[in-house]
Amino acid sequence: MLAEQKQILYRILGRGKSLNNGEQIIFSCPFCHHHKPKLQVHLELGHYHCWVCGAKGRTIVTLLKKLKVAPETINKFRSNKNNVLLNQNKEGVAEKNKELVSLPKEFKPLYLKSEDPDYKHAIRYLFNRGITVQDILKYNIGYCDKGPYSGMVVIPSYDSEGQLNFFVGRSYYPDATIRHKNPMVSKNIIGFELFINWKLPIVIVEGAFDAIAVKRNAIPLFGKKIMTKLREKILLERVKTVYICLDQDAKKDSIKLSEYFSNHGITVHFVDLKEKDPSEIGFAKIQTILSETKTFDFGDMIKLKLAL
Repeated sequence: MLAEQKQILYRILGRGKSLNNGEQIIFSCPFCHHHKPKLQVHLELGHYHCWVCGAKGRTIVTLLKKLKVAPETINKFRSNKNNVLLNQNKEGVAEKNKELVSLPKEFKPLYLKSEDPDYKHAIRYLFNRGITVQDILKYNIGYCDKGPYSGMVVIPSYDSEGQLNFFVGRSYYPDATIRHKNPMVSKNIIGFELFINWKLPIVIVEGAFDAIAVKRNAIPLFGKKIMTKLREKILLERVKTVYICLDQDAKKDSIKLSEYFSNHGITVHFVDLKEKDPSEIGFAKIQTILSETKTFDFGDMIKLKLAL
């Protein structure tokens, strides 16, 4: 099917250059007619984007309709989304065989008040980091006073069905030998998925505290790399706008991520945080920064790569 679709696109747009093992093809743009091929098409997922004139869409069907292609030809491209669903389902079957994550048995929710000194240390630590009582309730933040996560606050992450898919432990003692600890499970999950509305712009950040600081539709990577599940979910849900908001030391990863989503027709905002991360900046200021961040384009990508 994909081979046939590729040949159809070649007939309509001219011979294109294959990228990423044929997953993407770059053509001369029929809208701006730039002398170099700048229209990038993701064959399997259907997104297209011209790096010069900005023409873009979320399906090849849309592109062909704009070019007034015959309906019987357009119909050959309507099953692409099913391919993505099939791939996702295969991954889901594989993940069922993985060990399920569970909170430490010593976990105590912080919404239950206590006179325990560890409770007070944990609460003080969170308040000093800008975490509110509402955040503690929303994210079910707790702590452990003994066990492997002793002296740590524990921040759970839940999937869209409300099932635990990850958690992080952060020490509330400044002189602790181990400052953070995560479970030995795969990070190929969608952090805080329970709170995500895929119809709205999403904000990708590094850690749990960063996501809590942003508050609105923020997804923590629990690291610097985006995993397959989140990347495919963003494409599958046809998210329109993504804010890349990683720390300064992850600029290279931020650029790659921005380029990847731009290539798939998604409007990207590259948030340059300079020196601090979102959890240090705080909610009010990070919202101002997000609102003032311009759309990432081809020129920005070149400038950022040259500056590395």
